[in-house]
Amino acid sequence: MWRQFRRHRLAMAGAAILIPVYFVAIFAEFFAPMSSSTANTSMTYAPPQVVQFSGEHGLHVNGYTTERDPNTYEQRYTEDPTQVIKVGLFVHGDEYKLLGVIPSDIHLIGPVVKGEPFFLLGSDQNGRDLLSRLIHGARVSLSIGLVGVLASFLLGMLIGGVSGYFGGGVDNVVQRIIEFLMAIPTLPLWMALSATLPTDWGPLTRYFAITVLLSLIGWTGLARDVRGRFLSLREEDFVTAARLDGVGRLSIIFRHMIPSFASHIIASLSLAIPAMILGETSLSFLGLGLQAPAVSWGVLLEGAQNVRVVANAPWLLAPGVAVVIVVVAMNFFGDGLRDAADPYGSASRSRRRKSFWRGRAARRASATINTATGR
Repeated sequence: MWRQFRRHRLAMAGAAILIPVYFVAIFAEFFAPMSSSTANTSMTYAPPQVVQFSGEHGLHVNGYTTERDPNTYEQRYTEDPTQVIKVGLFVHGDEYKLLGVIPSDIHLIGPVVKGEPFFLLGSDQNGRDLLSRLIHGARVSLSIGLVGVLASFLLGMLIGGVSGYFGGGVDNVVQRIIEFLMAIPTLPLWMALSATLPTDWGPLTRYFAITVLLSLIGWTGLARDVRGRFLSLREEDFVTAARLDGVGRLSIIFRHMIPSFASHIIASLSLAIPAMILGETSLSFLGLGLQAPAVSWGVLLEGAQNVRVVANAPWLLAPGVAVVIVVVAMNFFGDGLRDAADPYGSASRSRRRKSFWRGRAARRASATINTATGR
């Protein structure tokens, strides 16, 4: 599987993106220049700064000069080279607890003098650093996909396995329930379930509630896959031998049948994580998912709903760019994992692609010859 996976260039590119992103999300407090709640109310919608290097000042960014538009009262920013804000690595800043345990105030990058304006991706409507909030939000948005897929995995494996193994009336009932759930439009169903959550719940409670809601809907596709595999495996010799040997039904399902297509399950899970991330982002963007003071990519995108605000501060769409990059990388990664886990299917697809291009080349050559001979 590893040799086959390495040959998939897009999958390797996806892994090269996902591994650093998840690493940064785990240690978000260290990589973020400041806390997600640190605000400078005099620097609302400040544009991004560019890190520069000079022999005189070293690593630095330029400050701002602000003025009010007399007609619209809009605050305008102009880069001021005379205001030099020194930037350092491993600087002291806002205090935090790394992984919730280790107290520290060291940040990978930030202003040497704490409190000076430092906005590499600009600031939001409250003067908070968008880069810091983007990094902190990655932890919630990326972890909700993993937790949600784990819960839906358990439901899909259990329900799909029971449906495929027993068949008959049990299979008919389970499949009708799955078809009913799959027939309901996903987004309206998410909105209806999220609207039932109490508004006085805290961010952590709401986070787990959203995860459970996404899991209750996301298990149907996996259950269908597992059911199909079980229908084809339950008559195999090794299953019959286990049954004749007196092995219990649950043991046959979890110790004999599921391990025989574990690679396919892993690939399916990797492709299901992006759907969970998009689900949380959509709900939070609509104001029905996580809400402030919680920080996620969907919550950050909620501030970009006003077209007029986005026109003046396009950097507020940075969380949307992050969602697109991560989801595309996960799809590439899952596609490569699927090909590596199913070498026969991968080889078959490769042969079909080669056959297509050989046929196309042959048709072009034939057309060229016909044109040259006047046929």
